[in-house]
Amino acid sequence: MNNVKERLKKGESIIGTMVTVFDNPDIVKMLKVCGFDLFIVDSEHGYMDYSKVAGLFGIARAIGIAGLVRIPEVKREVVLKYMEMGADGILLPNTETVEQARALVEYAKYYPMGNRGVSLLRAHTSYEKIPSAVEYMKKANEETILMVQIESPKGVENVGKILDIEGIDAAFIGPNDLSQSMGIMGQTDNPMFIEAVDKVITAAKERNKFSGIHMMSAAALEPWINKGMTLNLWANDVVMLMNAAREGLSQLKK
Repeated sequence: MNNVKERLKKGESIIGTMVTVFDNPDIVKMLKVCGFDLFIVDSEHGYMDYSKVAGLFGIARAIGIAGLVRIPEVKREVVLKYMEMGADGILLPNTETVEQARALVEYAKYYPMGNRGVSLLRAHTSYEKIPSAVEYMKKANEETILMVQIESPKGVENVGKILDIEGIDAAFIGPNDLSQSMGIMGQTDNPMFIEAVDKVITAAKERNKFSGIHMMSAAALEPWINKGMTLNLWANDVVMLMNAAREGLSQLKK
C-alpha cells in the first residue's frame, strides 16, 4: 500500500486532488508525475461505474500513488466493492453521527476492528498468495484511511464524538456544503465558517488525528495548511483543465 497514514503520523503535509470526470487510467500517471500524494475518486456526485474506478486504482497501486474514493452512502456493498478493488481509503460525505462513523469502520475494517468480508485473492492483494491472512488483515486495518466529511453544523457539533471512534482517521471539510448549510454559501472567509473549521481542527489535534479541507485555489488552501490541516485536496481534474485552457486562450485571443 501507499502508506499515506504513516507519512501523516510523521508530520508530513499531504496534498491530493479530486477525480470527478476523467476515467482514463492515464490520469493517475499524470497526477503522480505532477507530484500529487493522492487522489480521491468522486463517486458521490460523479458517475463512474465500478469497473472504471477499479482501473484507476489498479494503476495507482502499480505506480505508488494513494487512491481513495468518496462513496455515495455508507452501505456494506458499496464500501466492500471499493475496498476489494484496491482503494487505500474511504471518504464518507455528510457525516453527522457516531452511527455513520461506526458503520464505515464496520464495513471497511477487518475483525477485530470491523467486520469486512474476507476475500484475499483480489485486486487489493494484487492476486498474490498471502502467507498469513491474519497478518495481512492487521496491516490492512492499520494502513486503510477512513475520512469523515463534515458538511453541516450537526457534523461540526458532533465531530469530537465522531473522531473518538476507533478506525476513523481524519475529519475533512466540504466547504460548499458546510457554508450552504450555515446559510452563508461560498463565504469561506465568514467568521462563522472559520470558527466551525477551527473547531474541527482542534477536535482532530486533541485526538491525535488529522484534518483537511478541499479548496479550488492554492491561495485559499494555504491558510488552512498553516493552521495545521495536513490532509488536503486542491482543485479537481475539471478545474485544472479548464483553468489552464482559459489562461492560455486569454493570452491568445486578445
